[in-house]
Amino acid sequence: MRKYVSLVLFAHTIFALPFACIGFFLALNTTSYNFNWLSFVLMLACMVFARNAAMAFNRYLDRSIDAKNPRTATRDIPAGRVKPQEALLFTVLNSALFITSTYFINPLCLALSPIALLVVLSYSYTKRFTPLCHLVLGLGLALAPIGAYLVVTGAFAWTPVFFSLAVFCWVSGFDIIYALQDEAFDKQENLFSIPAWLGAKKALRVSEILHVLALFWLIMPLFYTTLSWFYLLGIAFFGILLLYQHRLVKPTDLSKVDRAFQTTNGIASVIFALCYFLDVWLRSP
Repeated sequence: MRKYVSLVLFAHTIFALPFACIGFFLALNTTSYNFNWLSFVLMLACMVFARNAAMAFNRYLDRSIDAKNPRTATRDIPAGRVKPQEALLFTVLNSALFITSTYFINPLCLALSPIALLVVLSYSYTKRFTPLCHLVLGLGLALAPIGAYLVVTGAFAWTPVFFSLAVFCWVSGFDIIYALQDEAFDKQENLFSIPAWLGAKKALRVSEILHVLALFWLIMPLFYTTLSWFYLLGIAFFGILLLYQHRLVKPTDLSKVDRAFQTTNGIASVIFALCYFLDVWLRSP
């Protein structure tokens, strides 16, 4: 079990999971539906299974690339801790569990589950033909708020879309920062990324624009649902941590990319979600 947790970097679930919880409770607070433990657990299960499948498939598909890259040569498959067939089987198992979980939620979630899997799995191919691969990763994680909202209601609405657009811009932006580490390698291997396409300086500008847009989309729910000053505080914290992230990384100094990528974004996601939940709780009768 330890080796599979390492394979899929389970700790990275913290990026999208808080936003999935926001989508779930947004549905409860803006509709007449009541909280249901089974639905909540199934939503969490879908998040875990989909992410496990996506990450394991990425590791499987990129195993030869990872073996050539000094930064990734110690990952589980190149290092021999996990066999390629085991990673592929793990992908299939988690994909099946994801679809099975949606069966017990509602017909709409079940119908959309293959599309969701296609999105999160396709990211692994995109670096082979487009520098916009970061946006595909962002799209995969952006499904979380909308998907969680559908778990409760089985119907679409505008407000969770704003949270999904925020996640799309936020994740795409910080994945560009993460890809800065492989700019030279990607060029050498004819792989595609925004840093390899535009260079580190311009890539950071693109990331900054995406993060500004993420803050814009987080502001939009204020016009569609009842939120107050605690939610605004969450946006402020989120923005400060995004700014801090960009202060950590320079085109000529990538030594703090890991701190910017994992620690800062994980904290930003959790703090924002906590502020949202506190806002909702303080307004509850």
